[in-house]
Amino acid sequence: MIQDEEVDLLVNDLFELYGYDFTGYSKASLKRRFNRIYILDNFPSFAEFRYKLKSDPAYLKRLVEEITVNVTEMFRDPLFYRTLMKEVIPSLGTKPFIRIWHAGCSTGEEVFSMAILLHEANLLHKSLIYATDINPNVLEKARKGIFPLSQMKQYSGNYIASGGKQDFSSYYTANYDRVKFLESFTTRMIFSTHNLVCDSSFNEFDLILCRNVLIYFDVPLQNRVFELFDSSLNRLSYLALGSKETIRFSDLNSNYKQIGKEKIWRKMA
Repeated sequence: MIQDEEVDLLVNDLFELYGYDFTGYSKASLKRRFNRIYILDNFPSFAEFRYKLKSDPAYLKRLVEEITVNVTEMFRDPLFYRTLMKEVIPSLGTKPFIRIWHAGCSTGEEVFSMAILLHEANLLHKSLIYATDINPNVLEKARKGIFPLSQMKQYSGNYIASGGKQDFSSYYTANYDRVKFLESFTTRMIFSTHNLVCDSSFNEFDLILCRNVLIYFDVPLQNRVFELFDSSLNRLSYLALGSKETIRFSDLNSNYKQIGKEKIWRKMA
């Protein structure tokens, strides 16, 4: 099994050779994921695992996908989306133009969920959704707006539980075992690589969503990301996090007001 000091070597290799900076990620989380791929790919020794990473750039794709994998689905946590629809979207609608950032968007299910919310509120035409992730491979999947047909029953249930009232199937076209969501959604989206560890702010936003990403970061990196988000949010804009994430213990907490019981905060100062 890979040890703590070997995790440090791998993190350094990823940064020095490929520019991926995982230095602020939770070491325990990285260790679990390195060990998982180490076992799955049957490496006889750490030295051979490290050599494979350093000598085979194609193997980098597999390793990065393993490190950055996130469980995601459309309208995940319906009560969260219901709160967005009732408490946040109407406020955004008062703005002349709406900018939303999905940080760590993975394969894009939550990005398309947001597009549906905006469409149903008749706000999509004056909105732009920026979707970013450290992993260019998942971004390519997200950009296509194509998802397995087998997941649509669950997603439709999530959508209805979130307060959706339309026929969910009207938002996509099925073709064999895949579905493709409306082109009118993707025209309002910009997909780009962005590393929360080291990249800077690139715009001012009315809503930032970063759900179930920060749980993999250590506390200093979490605080750094909160500073990044704070500098990227207009006053009276919103920050949405995952169910196990909070800004309560950060230095910025006093500047934000939580909206109900969900992990959504409004920037007050």
